[in-house]
Amino acid sequence: MMQSPLPVRDGVNATRLRLPEEGPWETAMDYMMHRWGHIDPQGIENRFDAGEIVGEGGVPLHRGTPLQDHTFIWYYRTLPPETRIPVDIGILYQDEHLLVVDKPHFLPTTPGGTYIQESALVRLRNQLGLPDLIPMHRLDRMTAGVLLFSTNPQTRGRYQVLFEKRQVQKEYECVSAAEPAPGHPAVDFPVVVRNRMTKSRSYLLAEVIEGEPNAETRIERLETFDGGPAAGAPGTTGGGRLARYRLEPHTGKTHQLRVHMASLGLGIVNDAFYPDLLDKAPDDYARPLQLLARVIQFVDPVSGKPVEYRSGLELSEAVRARS
Repeated sequence: MMQSPLPVRDGVNATRLRLPEEGPWETAMDYMMHRWGHIDPQGIENRFDAGEIVGEGGVPLHRGTPLQDHTFIWYYRTLPPETRIPVDIGILYQDEHLLVVDKPHFLPTTPGGTYIQESALVRLRNQLGLPDLIPMHRLDRMTAGVLLFSTNPQTRGRYQVLFEKRQVQKEYECVSAAEPAPGHPAVDFPVVVRNRMTKSRSYLLAEVIEGEPNAETRIERLETFDGGPAAGAPGTTGGGRLARYRLEPHTGKTHQLRVHMASLGLGIVNDAFYPDLLDKAPDDYARPLQLLARVIQFVDPVSGKPVEYRSGLELSEAVRARS
């Protein structure tokens, strides 16, 4: 990956833009005006005048820099104000190589869309003064639990290899209905779900398609209990029997666990995507998705010793049942 000549600022990386090799624009500023001049033309001019837009090697650009002089340029975006998500990140472990945290529900792992400062990565960079912090994997915004970050660029590759070679074991927990929804057969637990999943950038949901399986999850039912007044099938209210499940993914497809539970007629409680996509609504912090990354295990490539990191969080529906 090409190294940015600009440092992290306020926990956020500089944005990289590839300039076209040719076109009707004489200067780099002309092209940026074409792309974003309708949003903030004065801001673009001010950045060029202040030398805040740079090319390879950190060379500052000016208003008249020819388009062809640079292939890539870097600059800092103007960050819109964000409302703080009312959740906190718990730190489970930290050394000179790794940071392991308990990511709460509703907080995205990395910046994206309307969430920049309100992402686990940017919050932690700012909170701990670690501009080189990089996530080793990701959790969905609505999923809570164990999340690993690299704190040391010198050893980062050794941890990345573990994930690339699937040498990291993960265990999740979820709360769903105790019995499959009508129209689905009974399930004899433990069960292994295998199918072929795909997700395009243009479509919000992951889909199961015909073909060679590329996603696999082992599912075990741990306990059953009565659902509360806010529990029930995803997107609905009402009681009924619920269950806590252990999920062991052997692959890491987007939304894999949510899709596999829904395929059994056991959609996870408070899932707004599967089995049915609900209308977009503001986050309801009292009703988090009942999915938790409970455990992550691997042989640490630096120490050579087996390690296990376990979430200290609990799924709210399971807590309510025990109280």
